[in-house]
Amino acid sequence: MKGILLAGGTGSRLYPITKGLSKQLLPVYNKPLIYYSLSTLMLAEIRDILLITNSEFVESYKNLLGDGSRFGITITYKPQKSPRGIAEAFVIGEEFIGDDSVCLVLGDNIFYGHDLPQMLADGRQKIADGAGAVIFAHKVSKPCEYGVVEFDKKKKIISLEEKPKNPKSDYAVVGLYMYDSSVVAAAKEIEFSDRGELEITDVNRLYLNEKRLNLQIFGRGYAWLDAGNCDDLFRASVFVHAVEKRQGFKIACLEEIAFYMGFITEEQLRQNYHDLSNSEYGEYLARLSDNEIYVGTT
Repeated sequence: MKGILLAGGTGSRLYPITKGLSKQLLPVYNKPLIYYSLSTLMLAEIRDILLITNSEFVESYKNLLGDGSRFGITITYKPQKSPRGIAEAFVIGEEFIGDDSVCLVLGDNIFYGHDLPQMLADGRQKIADGAGAVIFAHKVSKPCEYGVVEFDKKKKIISLEEKPKNPKSDYAVVGLYMYDSSVVAAAKEIEFSDRGELEITDVNRLYLNEKRLNLQIFGRGYAWLDAGNCDDLFRASVFVHAVEKRQGFKIACLEEIAFYMGFITEEQLRQNYHDLSNSEYGEYLARLSDNEIYVGTT
């Protein structure tokens, strides 16, 4: 399975902060927002990743992440000329996806939970076993603000609605999706919506109509944060700060994840923290050892 990280859009809900800066480069406490979504792909054991962003920000992401070798992964980049919907990522990434399955994560979504790697592995296994697509859902207090999934007691999906006035459930579809290679054809089949975008909900409906759309639910013990506006960005920073200061572990430390998942060696880890030696982040990496307990969270 390959990964696509979508870091496009104008970030207009964060103006004027994002007038000259990509939203996903903004800090969430002590790391760029993009680190959190990238860590999700890495915890899914995905090492071949395409990062899609606005043309003017490609070099900024390259300066931050390089080719990914520092983390034991491969990152390639493609520009999105203008924000035309989440599903356009599959059209832009057609050559990258090829005949492989793909996991798409939105660059402003943060996922946290002890069993997150297992949840991601279960999704990958469903795709490997022939499922066409897997979407993930999380219970929310205001479902009318999100895409909503309705399902029965066996977690079989009944319907999908985008920001409904009268939601049929309290479960929002989060910015994490897994598909087989036919998603490219599906993205090309749908039409632009009234707001001029290729909607991911329309892609998911195609899979639902074919009875090939599967659901996984983030239950209690998981956190999903969408850092799309100033309040949510602030709350995300408060959450990360609280967890890290209480536990002593870092969330979305890419070098740590890469080391404990075997993407990089201890020697490569040392080189990474030497490069960051003047920061608290680098000091944290320096304390890691083979005896450290890795709890498998983002």
